[in-house]
Amino acid sequence: MSDDTTGYVWGRRNQRIEIPIENPNDRQTYCGALNLYNKDFVLTPYDRGNGENTVLFIQHLQALNKDKKLIIIWDGASYHCCKEVQDYLNKINGEVEEKNWKVTFILFEPNAPDQNPVEDVWLREKIFYENIFMKIKHLMKLNTVLLSFLIKRFLILEK
Repeated sequence: MSDDTTGYVWGRRNQRIEIPIENPNDRQTYCGALNLYNKDFVLTPYDRGNGENTVLFIQHLQALNKDKKLIIIWDGASYHCCKEVQDYLNKINGEVEEKNWKVTFILFEPNAPDQNPVEDVWLREKIFYENIFMKIKHLMKLNTVLLSFLIKRFLILEK
């Protein structure tokens, strides 16, 4: 029941009233990578963070960087280190020496977002969208007040 959204509505006592909520589990999940050489930022949306989507993101990075070795420095999210990802790395890297791997992972220290340059990008975007959201929220409130004023004004004029 922890996913329930609760509140109060008018209705009969002791009778549960259900109000459907569309898309309660919609989430914004993105994989992002910052190229430290040219400062390009790659951002790809996914329906969830899991091993399958992590492998897809690695493949996407490989397609963008054909015939180049990739060093991916990541946090220790479980889907960055899961079996699907390990199997994919073993498949593409094969039996070659580590210095010749096509994709190498290096993990940041646990709970160290200050080591991860992508965290700064996420923070900037979050602040940007929060500011936009607040401006839209205030604009909607202003529109509601203005509309209410106009309705009252015109209703008074018509009487």
